[in-house]
Amino acid sequence: MLLTKIRKQGGAAVVTLPAEVLRQLDAGIGEELSIMVYQHTVTLRPVRGERRRYNLEELLSGVTEQDMQVLAEDTVWAREGEPVGRELI
Repeated sequence: MLLTKIRKQGGAAVVTLPAEVLRQLDAGIGEELSIMVYQHTVTLRPVRGERRRYNLEELLSGVTEQDMQVLAEDTVWAREGEPVGRELI
């Protein structure tokens, strides 16, 4: 078991992670960690590989009707064109 202390730095509480903890997490300096607390237990996980889930409204925010028309015009060949190779029909 490794021990560390909570200390104050400016207005924040800071915990130093020993090098062994970073090695076991396969994490490095400057890497982002997600923090979860459940029943007085703290879990740290590197953020890499995690993907944020977006809803349709977030994905389409800022897209205008004109943008959609341009997209439709630019991709008409994919919807209405004839096969050009070995595509399955």
